[in-house]
Amino acid sequence: LAGDITQKGYEKKRSKLIGAYLPQPPTANGAAVVRCRLQHSEGAPRRTFRSAHIGVCDVREAAARERVASTAGNRPLFYFRFGVDQALPQERRAPVTPSSASRYHRRRSSGSRDERYRSDVHTEAVQAALAKHKERKMAVPMPSKRRSLVVQTSMDAYTPPDTSSGSEDEGSVQGDSQGTPTSSQGSINMEHWISQAIHGSTTSTTSSSSTQSGGSGAAHRLADVMAQTHIENHSAPPDVTTYTSEHSIQVERPQGSTGSRTAPKYGNAELMETGDGVPVSSRVSAKIQQLVNTLKRPKRPPLREFFVDDFEELLEVQQPDPNQPKPEGAQMLAMRGEQLGVVTNWPPSLEAALQRWGTISPKAPCLTTMDTNGKPLYILTYGKLWTRSMKVAYSILHKLGTKQEPMVRPGDRVALVFPNNDPAAFMAAFYGCLLAEVVPVPIEVPLTRKDAGSQQIGFLLGSCGVTVALTSDACHKGLPKSPTGEIPQFKGWPKLLWFVTESKHLSKPPRDWFPHIKDANNDTAYIEVSHVALGINVSFRRLLEQSPDSLFCAAETIVNVLDFKKDVGLWHGILTSVMNMMHVISIPYSLMKVNPLSWIQKVCQYKAKVACVKSRDMHWALVAHRDQRDINLSSLRMLIVADGANPWSISSCDAFLNVFQSKGLRQEVICPCASSPEALTVAIRRPTDDSNQPPGRGVLSMHGLTYGVIRVDSEEKLSVLTVQDVGLVMPGAIMCSVKPDGVPQLCRTDEIGELCVCAVATGTSYYGLSGMTKNTFEVFPMTSSGAPISEYPFIRTGLLGFVGPGGLVFVVGKMDGLMVVSGRRHNADDIVATALAVEPMKFVYRGRIAVFSVTVLHDERIVIVAEQRPDSTEEDSFQWMSRVLQAIDSIHQVGVYCLALVPANTLPKTPLGGIHLSETKQLFLEGSLHPCNVLMCPHTCVTNLPKPRQKQPEIGPASVMVGNLVSGKRIAQASGRDLGQIEDNDQARKFLFLSEVLQWRAQTTPDHVLYTLLNCRGAIANSLTCVQLHKRAEKIAVMLMERGHLQDGDHVALVYPPGIDLIAAFYGCLYAGCVPITVRPPHPQNIATTLPTVKMIVEVSRSACLMTTQLICKLLRSREAAAAVDVRTWPLILDTDDLPKKRPAQICKPCNPDTLAYLDFSVSTTGMLAGVKMSHAATSAFCRSIKLQCELYPSREVAICLDPYCGLGFVLWCLCSVYSGHQSILIPPSELETNPALWLLAVSQYKVRDTFCSYSVMELCTKGLGSQTESLKARGLDLSRVRTCVVVAEERPRIALTQSFSKLFKDLGLHPRAVSTSFGCRVNLAICLQGTSGPDPTTVYVDMRALRHDRVRLVERGSPHSLPLMESGKILPGVRIIIANPETKGPLGDSHLGEIWVHSAHNASGYFTIYGDESLQSDHFNSRLSFGDTQTIWARTGYLGFLRRTELTDANGERHDALYVVGALDEAMELRGMRYHPIDIETSVIRAHKSVTECAVFTWTNLLVVVVELDGSEQEALDLVPLVTNVVLEEHYLIVGVVVVVDIGVIPINSRGEKQRMHLRDGFLADQLDPIYVAYNM
Repeated sequence: LAGDITQKGYEKKRSKLIGAYLPQPPTANGAAVVRCRLQHSEGAPRRTFRSAHIGVCDVREAAARERVASTAGNRPLFYFRFGVDQALPQERRAPVTPSSASRYHRRRSSGSRDERYRSDVHTEAVQAALAKHKERKMAVPMPSKRRSLVVQTSMDAYTPPDTSSGSEDEGSVQGDSQGTPTSSQGSINMEHWISQAIHGSTTSTTSSSSTQSGGSGAAHRLADVMAQTHIENHSAPPDVTTYTSEHSIQVERPQGSTGSRTAPKYGNAELMETGDGVPVSSRVSAKIQQLVNTLKRPKRPPLREFFVDDFEELLEVQQPDPNQPKPEGAQMLAMRGEQLGVVTNWPPSLEAALQRWGTISPKAPCLTTMDTNGKPLYILTYGKLWTRSMKVAYSILHKLGTKQEPMVRPGDRVALVFPNNDPAAFMAAFYGCLLAEVVPVPIEVPLTRKDAGSQQIGFLLGSCGVTVALTSDACHKGLPKSPTGEIPQFKGWPKLLWFVTESKHLSKPPRDWFPHIKDANNDTAYIEVSHVALGINVSFRRLLEQSPDSLFCAAETIVNVLDFKKDVGLWHGILTSVMNMMHVISIPYSLMKVNPLSWIQKVCQYKAKVACVKSRDMHWALVAHRDQRDINLSSLRMLIVADGANPWSISSCDAFLNVFQSKGLRQEVICPCASSPEALTVAIRRPTDDSNQPPGRGVLSMHGLTYGVIRVDSEEKLSVLTVQDVGLVMPGAIMCSVKPDGVPQLCRTDEIGELCVCAVATGTSYYGLSGMTKNTFEVFPMTSSGAPISEYPFIRTGLLGFVGPGGLVFVVGKMDGLMVVSGRRHNADDIVATALAVEPMKFVYRGRIAVFSVTVLHDERIVIVAEQRPDSTEEDSFQWMSRVLQAIDSIHQVGVYCLALVPANTLPKTPLGGIHLSETKQLFLEGSLHPCNVLMCPHTCVTNLPKPRQKQPEIGPASVMVGNLVSGKRIAQASGRDLGQIEDNDQARKFLFLSEVLQWRAQTTPDHVLYTLLNCRGAIANSLTCVQLHKRAEKIAVMLMERGHLQDGDHVALVYPPGIDLIAAFYGCLYAGCVPITVRPPHPQNIATTLPTVKMIVEVSRSACLMTTQLICKLLRSREAAAAVDVRTWPLILDTDDLPKKRPAQICKPCNPDTLAYLDFSVSTTGMLAGVKMSHAATSAFCRSIKLQCELYPSREVAICLDPYCGLGFVLWCLCSVYSGHQSILIPPSELETNPALWLLAVSQYKVRDTFCSYSVMELCTKGLGSQTESLKARGLDLSRVRTCVVVAEERPRIALTQSFSKLFKDLGLHPRAVSTSFGCRVNLAICLQGTSGPDPTTVYVDMRALRHDRVRLVERGSPHSLPLMESGKILPGVRIIIANPETKGPLGDSHLGEIWVHSAHNASGYFTIYGDESLQSDHFNSRLSFGDTQTIWARTGYLGFLRRTELTDANGERHDALYVVGALDEAMELRGMRYHPIDIETSVIRAHKSVTECAVFTWTNLLVVVVELDGSEQEALDLVPLVTNVVLEEHYLIVGVVVVVDIGVIPINSRGEKQRMHLRDGFLADQLDPIYVAYNM
């Protein structure tokens, strides 16, 4: 039941979910007591922040604050206020007592942590923030998933994601510890726990050991225990919810028919009693209620100002907060490093150094590599390195290609592809390239053909013109191979020759060959590849400068844990080391994973003077060090922390010093360093001899940092960032910080900017990208007056920071992780740190969290993606997600737009196992990330929506009319041709009743064929002449009178498939004086959902008798039917397959043309069943109007492919041929499922000039025949004779469909102007119909935003927010139209959006209801204008539209008025005071992702609900949630409340192909959709 959300399991789940927030009964395991104590203990640390200004505060508070700043060791805090620094008194230093060490261990037990971002203070701040949240917390509705999506897998089924990495973004040793001790064990034996963590498969990582702030150890032990208790023991309270439904109603799907979408009917509408607007017996609506309650909470204050988005549409724009901190310091001065000393006897270049050491001391060790057991694998001496590099150089130049055409010439670029455990081969190849004067491009080993980001690398290699890749034997064997054994071309890579550099593959250079060794110059020595795969040219001169002698001494031993192919690892481990003849001990990453202490052991073993590590290596060593007696770090002179610039590395440094100080580690040895691929080493803290000169640090307010301002955090703030210095500016360099965006102006002293460096030792350019180079490598910082500060260009380092007191450099973040949300800057690393401080962390992998921003609606929005552990439940993950959102909201005061969890191991990796950020973002945006959990919070984040529209107090209709006259606008009214003026020799006009017309035709033209019915093969299935129809109708009339004993005026339901029987039965009813009602028969494969509708119409229409065929007769009495309805209550059923032989005594003639001819029942798009009354007079007028518009005569043939049950479809199928005498070729739409070409082939074969179809038929042809146009042409299909092809509809014309249909069949001769639409509704079944004469249908483009305000504003095609609208055909003869305001009923001016009102002889005469809702009727059928022409009686169509006078002329020579239908009033959604039409939102959503096949939207309790049909695997369902939310925000300025992903065919569609949105809504609220996923946006 764990994953069961769509069924009854929800109740259990809900009680659990809300359990934590309900008032606890005091008996519940003492949990209530625990919780209140927890509040105290969590609150405790906060006190320590409170203090006066620095100078005044007493020593105890200062010491406390020092501890809070996660300080250990005697380091004062530098506080920066406008460049003035005051050191704190440093009397009190927290001693490293056993208790604090054990407390450090206990802290670790609360779940493992990622080494990148650990800080106890931060964790405490986050816990405190969450505690605050908890007090005002409301239940958040949890998303619903179909069970097949919630796969509960066992741990063994998964390989934990390899979080291994050597890049700075990565993760932890092997995954994390699974077992977190529960609170009951209290303070557990740490030794045992650690050893278990080391020897077990998983090594735990943890939070740092800085001494706890405030309170005694005991209190903290309690707080720790409490923190766990409060997470583990959610004692579930009794279920206090009042849900009644235990059984959910299953919706049966029709089997068999695939093409037609039978609308699922959801339960019975009567069940949906809505009390307070919320239906009973529904879990969904309870969740929505929960969501509404959550959204009612006060949000951040909305912003005040607006900008005008090229229209009165006002999008709010972020105005600077008047209270925001502003920089107040003076303008900074550029800082110079110390002078570069002149060095004597220094080799003039790296190659010269290699030659010198290789010949002078060939036995000196250069590099020792380790195997995974920590044993030395191989010792490379300087002699061997020299000879091997010579061999490589000779082979590259002389053994590739031919003598005449060598493949590689000096200056060419060559790729170096070596694995992380083979530094010796890499070193030889690198120096071989330098000796051969070719440019090495070190890249990572590609693992698969489709490696994340490998295309970017491929692009770089291609642009560098790389044709040769050097690699090692082992690596070459491990590359993916094709079946023929060749290495395939990687995606996006150029064609490469792979060359193995092992000695056995190389030739010995001849004695007379010697490499050309030149002095260092500005030529490119190698290309450094940045993390976004840009190549940075690094010159020889730069290599020389990067290794200053002041940093290293000759012949020292250096232990290197870093990746030797790039960055600090390459500069110190491969380049500087050779310059200084040092001995490098290279620790491969694989060894670190097995033994995190290995680097410390090697430092002891080799008495190394220097070690190059990252903060995570220090952290792992902390976790693994079990009081090892033999560790002695006193030999270390420098411990270079390569990622020391990351502010979150400080706690690792402190904790490491704290633990290893007793092992001989000196404080001044720790040297954090800042570097970037562009500027190489930016700054490094140098080891000082004077241990009394402590390093600087600052506790900065995160709030200030978001505004780019340095503020010392002195109040009681939860959000602080502690930063340490990374030393002074490099020797010989100048550094300054410039504003990160806009003109590179110098920052003030208390402002954060991008650090820029001017030095010899930096990269020189991006390879081949001169534009980017100009921007990055050539920046000229300006003073505030606009003067450049130097004639030499500076280089942007990509690091954000400031130069503090005494020239110390501080880094607070990176440019590429910068997200600017509503004008405030947030660093991705800081957000990750906060997410990681949310306990318990056991649901996601710590090292696998990506944070980036996407632009939605003119602002950046933060997205967090994390990898979920396979063993965590839905609920756990969801709770963790909601806590992360609250923590980030509290600490950073910024909302997270989307938080997604993906299955383990699915985020794209960088070659070293880290997360490939740009690729992850790309997958997110294109909807192929496939998350397993998504939480969107657009309601919290999106604060720049337009103001809700305030409805003006209504201006009276009179003033509107006067206003229109004054402004020269005419009143919007139009009419078809006047029936009185039209001369026609119409014989049928003599008769008032259709029954008389038929008798007349049977006498005058008895053998004229009126109807021809085609079967699915296109052959004639049946036909009727005038006399056959007359005789058949007579027999049916006899049957009704004799067998049915019906009276004049009785109602008869006709339940027939589309065909001839239906027509005969209709006229039989007229002959007998009965009132026919046509009803669609039930679907034999789907009786359960289609039969109740039949029954309902029969009952509502008060039918005294039901006529049908023998087959349907059996179906109505079958066992399946009995299960769906009560078959005993059917009226008399007559089977017309067996007719009496005699004629009636007389044919009934109605006494009055206004009596009822027939009832027309149809289900509207809003799901209402409405029957309208058609009188004999209206019916005849209707037929005449169509006859005149379409010029129908007995010699014409018309093809009809429509459902004949209601509206214009019924009139064309049954009535028009009898009135006009033309031949109707009838094609039942259901036959097109087996033969999609049937309709068009018939049109072609019978040379038809006029044809009518529905949208569903047109869609079927467009989709089904798209690829067959050539074969149809070969079969002789020709549509060139078609004059009008009319789509019969009661909606806005679907312009995209009609256009694609026209385009598709243009080749078969279809004229684009032939395709048009008609428009009808319940009050008048046909108002417009494109006739034969008259101008072509016109299309206009209107501004969608103006439409929302009920205004029509024409724009150019293709302009933003434009919406194409097509005219709905020409107004029929005898029809008058006016546009009226639906509220005031006043007439509107031209081009105003209003309700279409219609006056005509063929208006229906009213609704047929048994409920007697007369007021509704009088309003719809007998309305008068409130002003102007108040005499005419109009019928209200319920559709919004507008009239526009065009430049075209009508048949009668007047200017043509075009009617544009926008949408139904009932369907329009009122949101934020504006009117939205569902179809517009749906069109945007369908465009958002290729897997969305159909979409429907509706509102519920003012929330927008979007239902999308997914054509794809269920795994894609959650990808749609962010995309749907984004597109609706961008294009409609609306926040989606609920996204529902369902299977294909769930959105119900009626016979006209219109979506039944209200049906869908009821089905959703009654929980009957069986959705794949339901997301509730916060």
